[in-house]
Amino acid sequence: MDNSQEVREFLTSRRAKISPESVGLPAGPRRRVPGLRRSEVAALADVSPEYYARLERGHLGGASAAVLEAVARALRLDDAERSHLFHLARAADGSDLLTRPRRKAGPAPEPHRSLQWTLDAITGGPAFVRNGRVDLVAANPLARAFYADAYAGAGPGRPPNLARFQFLDPAARRFHPDWDLHADITVAILRTEAGRNPHDRHLHDLVGELSTRSDEFRTRWGAHDVRHHGTGTKHFTHPAVGDLTLAYEGLRLTADPDLVLTVYTAEPGSPSEERLRLLASWGATREADREGARN
Repeated sequence: MDNSQEVREFLTSRRAKISPESVGLPAGPRRRVPGLRRSEVAALADVSPEYYARLERGHLGGASAAVLEAVARALRLDDAERSHLFHLARAADGSDLLTRPRRKAGPAPEPHRSLQWTLDAITGGPAFVRNGRVDLVAANPLARAFYADAYAGAGPGRPPNLARFQFLDPAARRFHPDWDLHADITVAILRTEAGRNPHDRHLHDLVGELSTRSDEFRTRWGAHDVRHHGTGTKHFTHPAVGDLTLAYEGLRLTADPDLVLTVYTAEPGSPSEERLRLLASWGATREADREGARN
């Protein structure tokens, strides 16, 4: 896959974020571009201007680890951005095809039953497994109640997808009081996955769909922001129980590194912990009603 445009836009966007003053260079009155010039990045990375220009035109294939590290330092990339740069380089020279296992094309596979047993054993908070496209691959009952609107809005034959919910379902703006922050995080996860797994046709299809249907998504996608999403605190407003402040931990599964287990928990003794108990009761009643209707 030719990812030269992806490389070009990523490096250009990072360069534009660095002011000359922040790296000890004079701003000067005749700058035509935001941030640093290519020649300035080249000098900071200790490579020739011609070689850096070639890299920024998208030709990362064959660049050594030392050069990539020097560019990452010059552009002041954080850990997620640095990892993204290395993923782009591996994709550019085809080495990711040798290091990543081949997967059958198709929707997210059914999780192994022991994974579902593990999720069901977590009863104190919503626990779910997602892939890099933010499909909900598996979830415990409390997570299904937590993401009830996302499950309700999923199309037939495909799993709920948190990006579609975020950008295409009006319920997401009520569910996420900090909607802009959640939107930024969601797109950054997808952009990170696009660098890590550039041959995922279903991810390309998802990005194309969201870019066509959501101006908010398209603008964020063009920013080329990436991130590691492992731990933190988020705020939610659930339609059944109200406001929730939850901590989360995300863990990549050793058995399948393409999958991430996420668990939300509330501070012990907090109103959010009580509301999670109410949500569990609401979800159980809802599931029982559905089961009764099917029978």
